[in-house]
Amino acid sequence: MDILSPRQVKTEESLRLGVGAGWYSTKVSGTFVTGPHATHEECLSKIAELNPPPPKKRKF
Repeated sequence: MDILSPRQVKTEESLRLGVGAGWYSTKVSGTFVTGPHATHEECLSKIAELNPPPPKKRKF
């Protein structure tokens, strides 16, 4: 899966893009994946849900 990162879209930019203002999870290319989210933390939570860290390898 693509690496996702949070991005804030403020009102002025949201009007230009035709999307709601808020936080979005985006691909490296800049494509919006989820959002808008009300807070940065909510956006990070959704990113973690969609892109969980790989499980740690256990040593035997």
